Amino acid sequence: MTAIDPDTLTAEARRARRFTRINKADAWFKVFGLAWVTPILKAAAGDNPRAQVSEIWKLLGVPVLAIAIFLGAWSVLAPTVQTSLGAIPGPAQVWEQAVNLNADAVRERAKEAAFYDRQDTRNAALIADGRAEDVKDRAYTGKPTYYAQIWTSIKTVFFGFLIASLIAIPLGIFAGLSATANAAINPLIQIFKPVSPLAWLPIVTMVVSAVSASNDGMFSKSFLVSAITVTLCSLWPTLINTALGVSAIDKDLVSVSKVLKMSTYAKITKLVLPSALPLIFTGLRLSLGVGWMVLIAAEMLAQNPGLGKFVWDEFQNGSSQSLAKIMVAVFTIGIIGFLLDRVMFALQSMFTFSENR
Repeated sequence: MTAIDPDTLTAEARRARRFTRINKADAWFKVFGLAWVTPILKAAAGDNPRAQVSEIWKLLGVPVLAIAIFLGAWSVLAPTVQTSLGAIPGPAQVWEQAVNLNADAVRERAKEAAFYDRQDTRNAALIADGRAEDVKDRAYTGKPTYYAQIWTSIKTVFFGFLIASLIAIPLGIFAGLSATANAAINPLIQIFKPVSPLAWLPIVTMVVSAVSASNDGMFSKSFLVSAITVTLCSLWPTLINTALGVSAIDKDLVSVSKVLKMSTYAKITKLVLPSALPLIFTGLRLSLGVGWMVLIAAEMLAQNPGLGKFVWDEFQNGSSQSLAKIMVAVFTIGIIGFLLDRVMFALQSMFTFSENR
């Protein structure tokens, strides 16, 4: 009988645990768009390095090569295209303006900090002189930084998306459970789903202006106009996918719920939502993507604060640097859109994982 070295068994156990951890982490790497990390970790752990190198090339090397080819073609072709604002900027010029926008934001934050320091010093002197009634706190009114405009757009799209979800999911469940409700809601979906945000915007602007008189604070008129426009254009994918997911529930499960005499609340929370969750999240991801595109168009047309207004202002500015700044905004919009989708995908993975446990 051949004896087995205990050290060999221990090493094999450690190796098996290491690969188990890597396989568990792989699901989250995929969620965050980092699937290429898994073959790197497996190769480092000694799992068929040649096969893992091939996987790394497919998941990381090919995309990096494609980006490099894109940047090279952009660098070569951009100077050959002349516009009213000069030649199309290449990657170097766009990166330079990105650095400049960051520097402008740093300077603006320094000005804001200096403004509040001066105000605090002045107010402290007034209080020391017994003139507390003359103390005044004023808000800094400098121009918004590029980062402030990004944050404004993100807040607006999430608010509009939240309202759209609160409307679309219950309506979708109602339409999925009832053929009569579906027959009533479906014509409205078919009529309003194709409507452009540019058509909704004037109507929303007039309604909000009639209802809201203030343009200050978090729920200012400009914020509400953009957010409601996002809501009206982004609720349809969630509504349609929710109704589809609910209507596709196994009829046997529905029959069981009737036999068990489940309440409506229990039926929705214990049966409907878990079964329809994948399609609901698909609708939410589509809605958030639509909302982000709609928001930029709404901000440009209505001149509401945010990235859309930044793009329009730079276009109107017409300086030699404007086109490069617009392209910085284009890349920013694309990257944020990708990150928003990853956030929704991560939430979907968390919920579906918890449902399957």
